[in-house]
Amino acid sequence: MRTIAFVTQKGGAGKTTLAATIAVAAVETGEKVIALDLDPQGSLAAWGNDRDADAPTVDSLPSDKVTQLAQVLAALEKKGFTLAILDCAGIVSTSTNLAIKAADLCLIPTRPTRLDIRATKPTIQALMSLKSSFAFILNQCPPTHRGGRAAEAAEGLSLLGALLEPKVAQRADFQDALAAGQGVTEYAPHGKAADEARLLWKNINRRMKGK
Repeated sequence: MRTIAFVTQKGGAGKTTLAATIAVAAVETGEKVIALDLDPQGSLAAWGNDRDADAPTVDSLPSDKVTQLAQVLAALEKKGFTLAILDCAGIVSTSTNLAIKAADLCLIPTRPTRLDIRATKPTIQALMSLKSSFAFILNQCPPTHRGGRAAEAAEGLSLLGALLEPKVAQRADFQDALAAGQGVTEYAPHGKAADEARLLWKNINRRMKGK
């Protein structure tokens, strides 16, 4: 079983939305997915409770169980899951560090502003100290005229580490899908947001296979 962790110490970067989006996109390509909410806010678990579909499986890991994350993941693999997606808290925590250690790939979502990119540095330092594989996702980009701020942000992130394509635009479909208990590829399967989600999962999958 492969494991992805969405990590960043900056709130509002879109970890939960992307975790839900990628979980559904991965299911649609044949993965058996478990999405685990490690954030005390419980946003991913709440999204899971709103869903009607059986897959992906969504659950939360209580704070008193976080030290058992490795054992939990091993048990899930024995149940046949092929992909685990961990939605981590937006603060330095034991659960986040354990998720980083357990993950085959850590993903750092960030908005295309200098303030947001600067705020990723503590996360990068933690990932490098733990010798973890990571990549950035440039999220909530302007849907039009991407040449300016988003391009500048992409160039800066590329200097810090790998940047996954595509740049994810700020589209209403992402938030509307989350509110409806769906992934964007379910909610608006023929929309631009769904196209971005599918391509992002394709590139995440390719990067993990290339490790």
